[in-house]
Amino acid sequence: DLIVHVRDITHPETILQKATVLSVLKNLNIPSHLLDSMVEVHNKVDLIERYKPTEENALAISALHGHGLEELKEEIEKKILTATGKKILTVNVNLEGPQLSWLYKEATVQEVEVMPEDGTARVKVIIGNSAFGRYKNLFPN
Repeated sequence: DLIVHVRDITHPETILQKATVLSVLKNLNIPSHLLDSMVEVHNKVDLIERYKPTEENALAISALHGHGLEELKEEIEKKILTATGKKILTVNVNLEGPQLSWLYKEATVQEVEVMPEDGTARVKVIIGNSAFGRYKNLFPN
């Protein structure tokens, strides 16, 4: 669903390495939409003072120090959701009904926050459009 290209930005041949990787991917007949949505990651930015990527849409990280990893995670999540046609939603469910069980079977449940005072829960899920349509038809409230 997604290509993440991580480069050692301190390597003296980093530009040539990128060109080589892109050439290999094109020779493998990787679909163009995957190449177009590729996440470009510049690693080891901690070794270059005040590093700013000059390439459009490149993310600067330091795996060693954890710098930029949260932004990388968010970018990967966003691109995967786009590529798979899924979205992240929070839905309120009645815990006495079958909604929560249905969500566990048909979606990816990320968080469940139970509201014991009224027997409901806020459920954060990753769900596709068709599954969400079925959910709304089965549980219109």
